Amino acid sequence: MTFALYERFGVSRDAFGLGLEAERLLSDRFRQIAAVREVNQLRVLSALQSVRLSDSHFNMGSGYGYDDAGRERSDQAYASVFGAESALVRAQISSGSQAIAACLYGGLRPGDVLLSVTGKPYDTLSMTIGLSPENAGSLREFGIGYRQVELLPDGSPDPVAIRGALDPAVKMIFIQKSRGYSSRRSLLSTDIETVVRTVREAGSSAVVMVDNCYGEFVETVEPCMCGADLCAGSLIKNPGGGLCPTGGYVAGRSDLVDLAAARLTVPGLGGHVGPTLGLNRTFAQGLYLAPHIVAEALKGAVFAARIFGLAGYRTAPDPVEARGDIVQTLTFGEEEPLLRFCRAVQAAAPVDSHVTPVPWEMPGYDCPVVMAAGTFVQGASIELSADGPVKPPYTAYMQGGLVYENVKLACLMALSRERPAT
Repeated sequence: MTFALYERFGVSRDAFGLGLEAERLLSDRFRQIAAVREVNQLRVLSALQSVRLSDSHFNMGSGYGYDDAGRERSDQAYASVFGAESALVRAQISSGSQAIAACLYGGLRPGDVLLSVTGKPYDTLSMTIGLSPENAGSLREFGIGYRQVELLPDGSPDPVAIRGALDPAVKMIFIQKSRGYSSRRSLLSTDIETVVRTVREAGSSAVVMVDNCYGEFVETVEPCMCGADLCAGSLIKNPGGGLCPTGGYVAGRSDLVDLAAARLTVPGLGGHVGPTLGLNRTFAQGLYLAPHIVAEALKGAVFAARIFGLAGYRTAPDPVEARGDIVQTLTFGEEEPLLRFCRAVQAAAPVDSHVTPVPWEMPGYDCPVVMAAGTFVQGASIELSADGPVKPPYTAYMQGGLVYENVKLACLMALSRERPAT
């Protein structure tokens, strides 16, 4: 690869050389990612073939959306891919939080208790639960209780603490697979198996529910294959393959998916309604591309971890660590390197590359936040984006990347801005 291709973007020769060294060191890791992609790609292909997907299924559904054969094929394909009895894939789900909320409100009743075994959930879900009293319509207002168990220091689930928190009132166990905006590691399929085994050996029949956002196709198995009863996520993250403009999914036990569908629409109609508005083709093609796109994002993540590690910064996960999501953290220690990185991500984007991110007082945060996202779909976390709280230790949270070369370019540009061109 010639330096001239990158020099036009302002990449310095020093940064380019560091990138070559990073790629040399990552050759084995890239092969591992490719092996996971192969398994997942063939599973998705098999699922699409098994539902006998045809061009006729790509017609537009409107109005109520009754008897949409294409939508039914999407549901069946997702169920197959995620190792579930049933699935609900809908354009009317606009975020992962909404999909998860449908599962919580659908499966819990007044007097029940939700137990999070991965500590406090991220901000949006915390508001859904009602961890602050001003959140109207929260689970708390419906008389649904909440408890949480912290992870062990190494980021693993704590079986002893989980067993101690279980009682007949606990009807649902919640697992957040991704690290989100925290310093902990993402959970792996083996961690989910540990939670399921702990709950069942304790004699509890509580539903094990997994927030699968950012985690789809990172490993060769999904939560329901590990014994989870239910999982949910967003189509503008991993499973949409970068094509879906909106949408979300729920997959798991048929009775639980039906309850989530009744919450999303109304009891009695459930999953029978929900017009696809011409998105059946996009949903199917996005799922088909998803294993490849996730692999591209993972290659970008490990490249960022390696090159910024070589440059002297703290990264997590490290380049060879097992991963359960596509999120990569880079800790800069000072404000200016954090801002330079986020601005380089924006400058390297295919959309809004001319925009300069500046810190702003984002609702729900206790400090200014800088955000970079030049994406084709607003908020699409499978596309390259990065943001970070402007406070010590000045950590950037990077996720996504439809193509590896775009992530690589952003990293090289960030390091070039730190070290003037030579």
